[in-house]
Amino acid sequence: MFSLFDSHFHIIDLRFPVQENQGFFPPAFPAADYLERTRGLGIAGGAVVSGSFQGFDTTFMHDALTKLGPTFVGVIQIPVDTPDEEIVRLDAAGVRGVRFNLVRGGSADIADLDRVARRVYELAGWHVELYADARDLAPIRASLAALPLVSIAHLGLSRAGLPTLLVLAEKGMKVKATGFGRIDLDVPTALRDLASANPECLMFGSDLPSQRARRPFLPSDIDLMRDSLDEGLARKVFYENAVRFYRPRSSSKFKVQSSKCELRDHEGLQP
Repeated sequence: MFSLFDSHFHIIDLRFPVQENQGFFPPAFPAADYLERTRGLGIAGGAVVSGSFQGFDTTFMHDALTKLGPTFVGVIQIPVDTPDEEIVRLDAAGVRGVRFNLVRGGSADIADLDRVARRVYELAGWHVELYADARDLAPIRASLAALPLVSIAHLGLSRAGLPTLLVLAEKGMKVKATGFGRIDLDVPTALRDLASANPECLMFGSDLPSQRARRPFLPSDIDLMRDSLDEGLARKVFYENAVRFYRPRSSSKFKVQSSKCELRDHEGLQP
């Protein structure tokens, strides 16, 4: 069995500020629920991602990373005028990136992307992460390719955006293989095309608790990915690419217990 690094999931703890977004108020999904839902999956670390409904609050992230431990990191939304000292403090707590949510809002604006991306990279080595339809990125493709570190969630969401995504992957953009219940493309084809464009680009993620998705994350999503990739690529996609990108404070040694890369134990992951 592979160890897994879950590059994309949300923690929703209603003890901390949560706001309605586009008529949606999320149900609770605290750290304990995440650990229970992924029990038996082999998660060795991951990235907690701020949702649109959490706005610029970071208090929940400190609590979540404390509970989850040093193999987990955070991706947050911050105002463009966040002081340097706060960014350094968040980095010490395990934050590794800033999210720009172009689908739901709640983050800084796309107009600030270049400035924020360069600033956080210079200060703390952070990346910027996009929640966007890749077809909308075509006009700024050159600008994105010039940024220090960038990732995009949910395979860029659309079939129409895949050509742009492939070009950006070739230029070094990381692509999260997440949110299969949100996307409009053929997953096996997209995975193979992206891995061919750049074997270092793909990163597995559960997208738990899959709020507002057409369907939640399923154990069969892992099987689909495994069956779409050869063993060498599976190592990269399920763990290695993400650990290099997110730089957790501690990381578990990557192990393979089966020559067939089997991921059979999905206990606790029924929707």
